[in-house]
Amino acid sequence: MAGVLLIEDDDRIRLALTLALEDEGYAMRGAGSAEEGLEAQGAEPADIVLMDLMLPGMDGFAGVRALRRHDDVPIVVVSARDDTHDIVAALEAGADDYVVKPIAVKELSARLRALQRRSRVAAAATTTKVGALDITQEAAEVRLHGELVALTHTEFWLLCELADRPGQVFSRQQLLRQVWEYEIGDERLVDVHVGRLRQKIEDDPRRPQRLVTVRGMGYKLQR
Repeated sequence: MAGVLLIEDDDRIRLALTLALEDEGYAMRGAGSAEEGLEAQGAEPADIVLMDLMLPGMDGFAGVRALRRHDDVPIVVVSARDDTHDIVAALEAGADDYVVKPIAVKELSARLRALQRRSRVAAAATTTKVGALDITQEAAEVRLHGELVALTHTEFWLLCELADRPGQVFSRQQLLRQVWEYEIGDERLVDVHVGRLRQKIEDDPRRPQRLVTVRGMGYKLQR
């Protein structure tokens, strides 16, 4: 049973969402602030963290950044704020996904299951080499010029998908289906994660040479 830490300051929402996700089979814990949530995650790590943005004290953006500095746990922001700037800022802070309130519990549960699947390493001990990148799925490990690169689970599986067919162009919708398992989804998820991945695997992220954009089509990993 996957453990979920829900960081939400509204007691009624936290209780309702806790009960609904427990019915979906999750082991739930709650926190009323980002500070309380960070302490709880440090003491007993959950498998997934759900984070509101409008929190007392440290807000959700800062909470995501603080958690991401030392933990690669999948993070889903759950917020009533649906402005593009807020969504992109939360993803750039390190969130894996963003869900707008009011929440459809079945949809949220499906997203959590997809995150769990991405968090598991592959069974085969295969290493894929693409240029200076060495990607070992069994160890969920990426090396650039022999140096270990720290990636989140989502960044890792995005890179694996691109590296499986180097040189092939993937549309944003293809990547949403294959990495996030969304038939229809927000393409900003792909763009922000590509940007974060470039920060880690490119010599100059402003002039990408490995993970490149094919205008009007999508992205590809150069051979």
